[in-house]
Order: sequence, then C-alpha cells, then structure tokens
Amino acid sequence: MKEDNKILNLTFDFSIQIIGLYKLLVQQNEYVISKQLLRSATSIGANVEEATAAQTKKDFIMKMSIASKEARESKYWLRLLDKSQMVKADYSVYLTCIEHIINILTKIVKTSQESLNSK
Repeated sequence: MKEDNKILNLTFDFSIQIIGLYKLLVQQNEYVISKQLLRSATSIGANVEEATAAQTKKDFIMKMSIASKEARESKYWLRLLDKSQMVKADYSVYLTCIEHIINILTKIVKTSQESLNSK
C-alpha cells in the first residue's frame, strides 16, 4: 500500500474497522443494516483505490465523487444504528472517522474540479 497516500490509507483502515463492527452486529443478529454498511463503507476505499489509477482528471474526479457518496451513505447507516440502538454500541468513533473521510474527499473533489476548470 502506498505509504504517502493519506486518504487511501485512511479509507482502508476504516474498511477494516467496519468489518470488525459488522462481525459484532451479526453476532447480535443484526443482518440488514450491517450488510448495507459493510457494502457502502468498503466501497469508499475501493473507489479511492480505483481513482489512483485514473486515466484522466475527469475519471479521477468521478471515482472520488463516488467514494464521497459512499462515505455519506455509510454515515447514514452509522447514524441509524446509533440512534436506533438496535445493537447497543458506541458508534462515535466510526461517526468521527467517517466525518473526517467525508471532509477530505469533499476537499479533494472540489480542488480537482477547480483545477480542471481553470485550464
């Protein structure tokens, strides 16, 4: 893994954390929301990984935008788990982390779009 790519490392680590949370949720018989969360959260890093091999700036922006959307979806599922307390757990660490990821991805997309538009 690229040591210098902060967002790539952050999203990979977040995926690992979510896999752990998923296992905990399944042990508590929560299958529906946990599966949605697992899919959206691991998709963030997958799209960031794809963006690193983008063929054009537009392709890069598109992949990072998809990652941003997946991050927002993950935040939704985490908030739903937190507020419903279907499985009693402290979701604050995950919510803080996803908020940080969303902020970084938003900045990357905006900066890349500005760079593309200024040419």
